[in-house]
Parts: sequence; C-alpha cells; structure tokens
Amino acid sequence: MRVYLSGGMEHANEKIFVWRFEIEEWLKENLNHLVFNPVVETQKFLEENYPDIVNFRELKETAPEKFTEIISRIVERDIEAVKECDYIICFWDESAEKGAGTQGEITLAKFLNKPIFLVSKFEFSKIPAWIIGCVDKIFYDFDELKDFLYKKFKSSYESNESGD
Repeated sequence: MRVYLSGGMEHANEKIFVWRFEIEEWLKENLNHLVFNPVVETQKFLEENYPDIVNFRELKETAPEKFTEIISRIVERDIEAVKECDYIICFWDESAEKGAGTQGEITLAKFLNKPIFLVSKFEFSKIPAWIIGCVDKIFYDFDELKDFLYKKFKSSYESNESGD
C-alpha cells in the first residue's frame, strides 16, 4: 500500500512537519506501507535539480519566474504521487487552512476515488465544508487514526509478512 501525507507546508513552521515523520515511521513499522512525504520529497527534488538554491521560498519575492518554474514542477510531481497512492492521510490545521496544496491534493484524491483520512484538532464545525465533503473519515488525534489503520490493514500486512 502507498500513502500520501497531505497537509500544510507553505505556512507551516518546522514543528508542524513533525507529524509527517512520526506517522511515516509508524506506517512503515506497523503496516509496511510505502509513504510519500512531500516534505522529504520536495527537499530531495530541490537538492537534485536546483542544488545552488539556498532558500527556495525566498524566490517567491526575489525571482518570481524561477519560483514559478520550480513550484510548477513540484506540483506536477505531487499530483503524480496522489495518482499513484492507495490512500491519503491529511492533517488539517491552521497551516493547511492558509495554503492551497492540501485542498488541491484531497480534491484530486476525491476525484480519483482514493480514501482520505483526515486528522484535525479543529471541531467539526470549524472544518471547511468542501474538506468535509472530500474526506472519508475524520479523526481528532493521530492515535485514533493509527487504531483505525491498524485494524483496517493489519491482516494484509500480516499476510505479506508470512509470504502469502
């Protein structure tokens, strides 16, 4: 199984990225799922294709044409990753709310009939209606999500482990 980790990036601080690394590790260790972590993949992409750029985000102010070229390639790569995944985990917080990528990713996933599992600390009434309309299930913490995923995918992981 392949999972895409969707959530705020442009308006997120480094602390907010921690959820991706924690859930990625858990998914690999407990379910043996392949994970597309856009934080990691974007950094790899930038290092491989634009090694001279020190601060990609600064280009938005200093070199808009270059920024547009790069972000277009990143968006295309992320769209392909959403297409190739089996399901999406989305963390909906203030940074996701301020950006556009998360909305785009889960809208595309909905269009492609990919299951979308959303985690948010917001109460239900504070989550935008469009987002609610796209997701399959809402969780209010990652432990609740992990319990759900473990029950949902445990048997397929165990059969892969035994070689069936």
